[in-house]
Amino acid sequence: MSFGQGGPSWGPGGTGTPDWAALAEASAKRARRKKWLMIGGGALATAAVAAIVATAVISTNKDEPGGAAGKNASELPSATDLPSETALPEPSFSSVAPAPPPNPKDYISDVKKDRAPVTVDAFFPGKKLTMGDRVYSKGATHRTTQCAATTQGALGTILTNNGCDQVLRATYSRSGVAVTIGLAVFETEAQAKRAAQQASGGLASLSGSGVPTFCRGGAVCRRTANSYGRYAYFTVGGFTSGKNVTKGDKNVFAVGDDLTDFTFRQIRHRGDVQASAAATAPTT
Repeated sequence: MSFGQGGPSWGPGGTGTPDWAALAEASAKRARRKKWLMIGGGALATAAVAAIVATAVISTNKDEPGGAAGKNASELPSATDLPSETALPEPSFSSVAPAPPPNPKDYISDVKKDRAPVTVDAFFPGKKLTMGDRVYSKGATHRTTQCAATTQGALGTILTNNGCDQVLRATYSRSGVAVTIGLAVFETEAQAKRAAQQASGGLASLSGSGVPTFCRGGAVCRRTANSYGRYAYFTVGGFTSGKNVTKGDKNVFAVGDDLTDFTFRQIRHRGDVQASAAATAPTT
């Protein structure tokens, strides 16, 4: 058989039919040989990698003193060899709760605890009073144990019947308006509260030190009454010209409100100072 000019020929002399069975068997043998060579090579490569890894592990264990190869298993401590107690003291906690901090109001509600001096300067210090952008000039001041002498109308009897100890007064003025604030001192909070609630009549204005007589002779003025702790405080305010005060005179109301607010703060500060001193005092 011929595949054309220049093509392959089979058999002796280039003629005849090829032995197809022999060719197939030879091809199969070559394929099987190649397969076994590949399998053998892979097994050798796997064995080599495993040997390298094993060598690395053994080397690591030998190099590390804490490794299994560097320490006999019999030298490892058993559970019973581990310490079960420590020499360090265990923390202890007190079962007694700490005492609560002193309440500042307690120190201004009872004469037995309110031991700070009661003076005009302690409550109304300086020559001026500044509240925000408003500055008031301080006029005359006065202190007396004759509580009723500082009042007009029924307020004197009310103060006396409730056990008033003394009254402190101070007058402040600004732009033709003057207000006198009076601080009545009692032994207990209950007494001061009753006096403020029963208030009738009013505080007598205090003139002098640049402030003319005001809120006298039947002039209509604004009066207030409040209390905090064992202190009751009252105001009387109006125009230094003698003009009657009406509900529309906001400037008179503003001066009176500033003074009552300031007095309340002074009383509360008195309690804060005494409570703070008690909290930091050494215990015996």
